[in-house]
Amino acid sequence: MPKMKTNRGAAKRFKATGSGKIVRNKAFASHILTKKSTKRKRGLRKSGLVDETNVKGIKRILPYL
Repeated sequence: MPKMKTNRGAAKRFKATGSGKIVRNKAFASHILTKKSTKRKRGLRKSGLVDETNVKGIKRILPYL
């Protein structure tokens, strides 16, 4: 059986924590920032966990994560 290929776009966006959860960066932080509040922009700087409903799909495209 051949090796599975990793989706390279996803590999740059997600990484695993020590406990096996998947970490992601938040969207909507790159442009059109003037209308967003300082509190909102500060929250977007932090990373978040991938929701349980999406974990199965992420693990499928990142087989060696």
